[in-house]
Amino acid sequence: MLGLGLGFLVRAQALRLKRDKMIESFNAIKESLPYLLQGGVITLVIVVGAMALGLVLGLCMAVGQVYGHPFLKRVIGVYIWFFQGVPILVLLFLFYFGLFNYIGLNLGAVAAVMVVLGMTTAAYQANIFRGAILLLPQGQFKAASAIGMSDLTAITSIILPQVLRLSIPAWSNEFSIVLKDSALAFVLGAPEIMARAKFIASRTYEHLPLYIIAGLIYFVLTWAGVMALSKLEKTVRIPGYSNKGM
Repeated sequence: MLGLGLGFLVRAQALRLKRDKMIESFNAIKESLPYLLQGGVITLVIVVGAMALGLVLGLCMAVGQVYGHPFLKRVIGVYIWFFQGVPILVLLFLFYFGLFNYIGLNLGAVAAVMVVLGMTTAAYQANIFRGAILLLPQGQFKAASAIGMSDLTAITSIILPQVLRLSIPAWSNEFSIVLKDSALAFVLGAPEIMARAKFIASRTYEHLPLYIIAGLIYFVLTWAGVMALSKLEKTVRIPGYSNKGM
């Protein structure tokens, strides 16, 4: 009987410890959630800025690859080869601690991550937009020239509007990749989701629940962005055109 009583007390004590641990974890999540959500806003700023920079650079490079001088095509090819071949983490250190300081460009951690991710995604977006340009009937450009349009007018008024529409599915995939890559911003001290989760976890020792919440925030941001771009694709879709070949 005494042994049974002791066993019951041990099990009861273990259950109380587990319950207390769960309460501590819940309280840590509850108290840190607003702080983590603020990091989510900074993450979105980084991603939106990087995607916008990548959009501008990627479109310019795609046009250069298709319609540019052979030398320009080679230069763009080297740019794409470099940024697709070097890991994001290496690029962040290379630019933030190296090239930016060397040229006297004093950027904060958030701005630096935005620029580096923007230049990196530009290499991938250039291939996306180049594929969309090649997917279009080539006679459109010739027809525009035949009626007196300049090359620049034909590209900006006829080619690029169609390219942007056709590129949305692939661009949506690139958005999710950049969003996940933005988690590396914490190595530079940018106060985004991962940096804040790591900061709180190191003080509360609630690593698992906090990183689970951080992962869920990334998941929700990715899902919301992809759904918004999917809706945009349906809104601007051109009847009779397809992006299945991309």
